[in-house]
Amino acid sequence: MKIRLYLDEDAMAHRLARELRLRGIDVVTALDEEMIERTDIEHLDYASRQGRVLYSFNVGDYCRLHGQFASGGRRHVGIILTQQQRYSVGEQLRRLLRVVAVRSAEDMQDSIEFLSTWG
Repeated sequence: MKIRLYLDEDAMAHRLARELRLRGIDVVTALDEEMIERTDIEHLDYASRQGRVLYSFNVGDYCRLHGQFASGGRRHVGIILTQQQRYSVGEQLRRLLRVVAVRSAEDMQDSIEFLSTWG
């Protein structure tokens, strides 16, 4: 099954979402889903309930939540992380497309990918 994405508030550049959609990627943003000003755990829970891999710049908090989920027996659909302002929108697009082309939704279950490894 193909990865479906959820872009949290930090990562929800309108251009990125539009370009992903133009390339056939199923993507929604926190704004689309009326999830503005929610906590990180609310974003992760929401994305998981919707069967979407969360994409964010909030590396530290989501790494911590991933560890808490794993140690507590909780599941999530997957997380893709990168540092804010590390890559242009075009480079984020290129790398995200590579992740989606190589990894399946099942592969992403309960895992974290770092965009930096997809150059």
